[in-house]
Amino acid sequence: MAALALTQNLRFTPTPPLKTLRQHQRPNPKTLKITASSSSRLSGRKLRAAVIGGGPAGSSAAEALAAGGVETYLFERSPSTAKPCGGAIPLCMIDEFSIPLHLIDRHVTRMKIISPSNLTVDFGSKTLKSHEYIPMLRREVLDSFLRSRAQSNGANFITGLVTDIEVPDSYSSKPYVIHHTVNNCKRSLAVDLIVGADGANSKVAKIIDAGNYSCAIAFQERIKLPDEKMEYYHNLAEMYVGDDVSPDFYAWVFPKCDHVAVGTGTVCAKQNIKGYQRGIRERVREKIKGGKVIKVEAHPIPEHPRPRRVRGRVALVGDAAGYVTKCSGEGIYFAAKSGKMCGEAIVKASEGGEKMVSEEDLKREYLREWDKKYANTFRFLDLLQRVFYGSDVGREALVELCGDEYVQRMTFDSYLYKKLASGHRWDDLKMVLNTFGTFMRCKVVGREMEALRLSAKRAISPFLPGEDEGGKHVSISCFGADDFVGLVSGLLIQVWCLKLVHFGIDRKLA
Repeated sequence: MAALALTQNLRFTPTPPLKTLRQHQRPNPKTLKITASSSSRLSGRKLRAAVIGGGPAGSSAAEALAAGGVETYLFERSPSTAKPCGGAIPLCMIDEFSIPLHLIDRHVTRMKIISPSNLTVDFGSKTLKSHEYIPMLRREVLDSFLRSRAQSNGANFITGLVTDIEVPDSYSSKPYVIHHTVNNCKRSLAVDLIVGADGANSKVAKIIDAGNYSCAIAFQERIKLPDEKMEYYHNLAEMYVGDDVSPDFYAWVFPKCDHVAVGTGTVCAKQNIKGYQRGIRERVREKIKGGKVIKVEAHPIPEHPRPRRVRGRVALVGDAAGYVTKCSGEGIYFAAKSGKMCGEAIVKASEGGEKMVSEEDLKREYLREWDKKYANTFRFLDLLQRVFYGSDVGREALVELCGDEYVQRMTFDSYLYKKLASGHRWDDLKMVLNTFGTFMRCKVVGREMEALRLSAKRAISPFLPGEDEGGKHVSISCFGADDFVGLVSGLLIQVWCLKLVHFGIDRKLA
């Protein structure tokens, strides 16, 4: 409710174009003297923060910081470009982040999911409600709007490349000094804290030794289609799965304002990404015939959160922190949400920019709250990706399951509104049994099942009889050699654990 209230207080009017700070507006790092302890009030000035990266994560953080009374500087090296992205956002993001409707290019009300054998499932045409749709937009349009809005709330925008950051000793109250270039001129800025929102190849993360993570690569072509071909994709998005388009993810055709984005991604075979792009172009050859490629894009995408996302007075958000979900590859909402939560956490810990913040403050107010809200979502989607995207038989099972209307309704409720869909217990049980039957038909065994079996075992290990401290001796047969039974048990546990969490929340609200 607090987040909702804050969002409703942030209503914005159109803003002038972004401007680079003039020289006299740039604080000299030598003029910033920090002598107070991390818990004391600042004397004669406000807390000063730098946000590095002007995408949805950085802009949302800068907006929350500036609106909350923190002196804020937002760095973006290239405002005219944007990360290659499918451009889908959940419906709830429009209200939560006050996204103007004119930024939405397409209202997708139909999705088709196509299996390796070309089994096609129409996803959404019967299950979406009359007012529901998946908003599709262009990242360059959204990013520009969010940066302008952050500036209108008081954030100082700097078009410049961050080249280095001087990091003070641990537990020191000295400032961080950000060295950057503007129009080939070297500049420096001293700040109390930093929010790193500079993407998967984050310089901020490297400087604070946040740890490495695996990255996928996304590759897409924007293709201008003839009018009659574009009409086919008027409100339709397509997802393709199969070894020919990606060994561990999916390929897509997403409609934009006057063109389509055709792309794919992979983490385990990045060197073959152009071959997989040829694969998706071949799968949709007749649908895009006569089209002209107007832009080619590629970008790394994080596969999991970094080992360390807060260090000293530096916090990572968005792709820099690793907040892209497995299975769906969703990143825009979680980027903006993490930036907003981080900004609000700093405002709260600093009492509106009046106090210094510490690493403990950032971990308590930002990191713990984020993990409490989303950590299980990321883990569960990671699990699903390993099960369904690891082989063509798993992908066939995924597409078959997506034909069930109850599965579609639960999926849309969870995706569009970013909350657990309540559903019905008997329908949930039926869904699990249908999953059992689907995997029987698809004969899914082996590596994916072992990973899911072990995860399910950990989930119920406190209740397993005969297990020693090392977790090696278990007397329940479903965790023995039979990987398939382990799979179904794991799915059943996951579904009912989610339902129990939901039941607990309902009881607390009652």
